[in-house]
Parts: sequence; C-alpha cells; structure tokens
Amino acid sequence: MAKELEAYDMTRDEAADKLESLAADLRGDGSFDVNVNNRTVHLAPPEEIGMEIGVREMSSLLRGSREAFTIKLDWKPK
Repeated sequence: MAKELEAYDMTRDEAADKLESLAADLRGDGSFDVNVNNRTVHLAPPEEIGMEIGVREMSSLLRGSREAFTIKLDWKPK
C-alpha cells in the first residue's frame, strides 16, 4: 500500500479538534476509518500500539524560524 499524506493549514482550535476526533476513534471499538485526500482507509489497531513523538526546531536566514511537532502511531494489523 502506498503512503497517503494530506497537508493543509488550519487554526490551533481546528488542529485540536482533529486530534480529539482521532483520539476518540482510537478509544472506540477497535476499528475506524480515516479520510486522507480522496481516499478512505479502514484502520484496526490492536490494544498495544507503538508511539513516537518528535519535536524539531529549524532556523534559516532565508525562511526564518520554524517549529515542527510530529506524532506517529504504528502497529501490525491483526
């Protein structure tokens, strides 16, 4: 399966709402759908999953300073 990526700008409140929605799905009955671009992906994570949290600070004379925060969840499907 190919990697799907969707990126867009949103407000902090919209980003928090999106994360809360994903967290609610993750706490749900075990499986849920995620819409990325024009595709719906069905996910069925097990009880134990891997999680990575990363923070990156970047500074460039041409682009200015930027910060990035990433969350990665992964698992082997059942």
